[in-house]
Amino acid sequence: MKSHVSAGVVSTNLCIGCGLCAALCPQDILAMQWNQYGEYNPVEVSPCTTECGLCLKVCPFAGSGENEDTIGERLYGAVPGIQHRSEIGYYLASYVGYSERHRPTSASGGMATWLLEALLAEGIVDHVICVAPTSDPERLFAFQVFDTPEDMRTGAGSAYYPVELSGVIRRVLEVPGRYAVTGLPCFLKAIRLAQQRNKKLRERIVVTVGLTCGQLKSRHFTDYVAALAGVQGEVTAVRYRGKSPDQPASNYHYVFTAADGEEQRIFWNEGISEAWTNRWFTPRACSYCDDVFAECADVTCMDAWLPEYSQDSRGTSLVLVRSPAVREVLERGQGISLDPIPVERVIQSQAGVVAIKRQHLACRLYLDPQGVPEKRVAPERPKNPFLRQEVVLKERMRVLSRDRWGAGERDGKHLREAMGQDLRRLTAGRQISKIITFPVRTLRYIRRKVGGNNHG
Repeated sequence: MKSHVSAGVVSTNLCIGCGLCAALCPQDILAMQWNQYGEYNPVEVSPCTTECGLCLKVCPFAGSGENEDTIGERLYGAVPGIQHRSEIGYYLASYVGYSERHRPTSASGGMATWLLEALLAEGIVDHVICVAPTSDPERLFAFQVFDTPEDMRTGAGSAYYPVELSGVIRRVLEVPGRYAVTGLPCFLKAIRLAQQRNKKLRERIVVTVGLTCGQLKSRHFTDYVAALAGVQGEVTAVRYRGKSPDQPASNYHYVFTAADGEEQRIFWNEGISEAWTNRWFTPRACSYCDDVFAECADVTCMDAWLPEYSQDSRGTSLVLVRSPAVREVLERGQGISLDPIPVERVIQSQAGVVAIKRQHLACRLYLDPQGVPEKRVAPERPKNPFLRQEVVLKERMRVLSRDRWGAGERDGKHLREAMGQDLRRLTAGRQISKIITFPVRTLRYIRRKVGGNNHG
């Protein structure tokens, strides 16, 4: 193992920019800064003299020997009634519902915001750490510490923008109290690794609220979509998950505010989906993550991407619980609509992301394992040539978008033109794959209907 995070992780482009290394460095020699690709990385502000290795031990992509299964077993394995599935880790209960009060300003059903407010109101925590907008155009969003529900509501909604934890973790270390922290899977894994090595973090971070995740995006993703929406000049503010009553929940919109105060709106189906699903402006680390459901979190909230809920423009939440204390808060909740739902339906709601972090990841590990620590998914040569083609083409587009925008070629039209051949090949491959697999699916359906192979 390399003795320093810069050599062991940043150099292989596997840094996700969480900031735990900078927060906990005993020498205080690391600072989180933007790299040329619009991602956060730790940078040495003075030379490392001790090489203690703590930065690597708390890094979610350094191969510390711990994974979400081992961490989850230590945290939740002894909880009465706890169960485990490979797709979601440990789980105690699962629910579907919404908070009518928080729904309008939230990305989905508002259950994450409701829960954080309930934790504050019931005195379970003194402070909440979550992502909220800033007034700084160089850093549109940041983790912030809130002490009241009113202030915390500024963090409602999604933020597809890089953020890092170093500042708020230092605050936790300096200011006693009980904290709830929200975060994506890799960030919460880093916190759990840090808690193993820091008593103050173990004692003070008492609730972790996770969000499901398929990928993060660099700040250049926001620049690209803003240009696509027609924004001229610098973006000073953005809301990523606007809801429209005449659109299904899946066709949400982004609203950008420019320096002159003018606003521009663009819907998912108007070009955002193309950049998102084809992994443009996605950090390399996201290609080697196998955690969909924030398995290290006490509770995980997500969109209910299921047919019976996704047409409701107001949004609906799924909630996956691992902590008995959090389950009690939910079950005595006021002002929410919450019903049990089978965990199989929770997994189904994120089926696309599960495929990316299982079958696609196995293919990526087979094709390009350079510098990647051991994952829970084994490398595998794909039997389906179109899966391999999809992984290869999307990786090429990911690198191209990152490199071009990072080199200063920030023209959305030209970038999309450069992607044209790969997009056409990807579309053609999908169509051929459907043609080939359709007869097989049809035959299987007929056999089930007529009683299997007995009838030929």
